[in-house]
Formats: sequence, C-alpha cells, structure tokens
Amino acid sequence: MDDRIRKFMYGRYGPDELYKFQMVLYFITLILGIFIKSKILSIVQLLLVASIIFRPMSKKIYKRSDENQRYLKIKNNLLKPFTNIKRNIKDKDHIYKKCHKCKTTLKLPLPSKRGIKHAKCPHCGKRITLIAFKCQKIEIITSKNKK
Repeated sequence: MDDRIRKFMYGRYGPDELYKFQMVLYFITLILGIFIKSKILSIVQLLLVASIIFRPMSKKIYKRSDENQRYLKIKNNLLKPFTNIKRNIKDKDHIYKKCHKCKTTLKLPLPSKRGIKHAKCPHCGKRITLIAFKCQKIEIITSKNKK
C-alpha cells in the first residue's frame, strides 16, 4: 500500500508552506462555522478544501512553486517588522536595534545600569539612543547599502 502511494505521488507537487497555511485557515473557518452560520463562510470552506486537495496533487510543479514563493514573500514582508522583537526575546545577552538612517540592524550589549546611553552606528555614523549599555563593540547583523 505504501508503495502505491509513493508511485501515485511521483511527479506531483506535494505539501508546502502555503498548504500548511491553508490547512490552518480551514480549521479556523471550521471553528468559526460552529458559531456563525453563514453561506459565505461555507463557500470559503469549500474553496479551501478544493485548494487543499488540488495543490499537492498537481503535476504543474513550477506554477505551484511560484504560488508558494509569492506567499512566502508576502509572509516575510508582513513579519519583517517583528524580527528584532523576536531576536530580543531569544537572545538574553544582546539587544537588537535598527538604525533609522541606513536601516542597519545592530547587535548591542545588554544594559548593565539604568539610564540613557548613546551608540554610534558603525555604518553611517548616526547617533542611536539606547537604554544603559556597556561600551562594547557593536556588531552589524544586516545592512542595506544605498549605493
């Protein structure tokens, strides 16, 4: 039986990130459908189920891959402002701050005392206001050169 499924799926696209997002969206609409009786919600659920079934079974791999890449681009653009917040939560030794002039992400040492301190962006030289950091080397994580 496992060999039959493997042969059937050969040359087909299979699940990807957009597929996972559609599954989550379907379960959200399913839960909403319990509380809200709406024909529009039922149509959205039906379209999601059709897409969830169709996309992994498709043999048009390039088209499905392009759809997934467009989804990932939109997702990354929406989540981009929260990357430094995510880094600040994970890294307990440093704080990540973005230079407003050159959009360079800086990795700054953890504060030792309370108070306002200033750091200089090594890329553009702009002064950045911080809350009490030790004088240590500032690392550039990402930079956007305007050349």
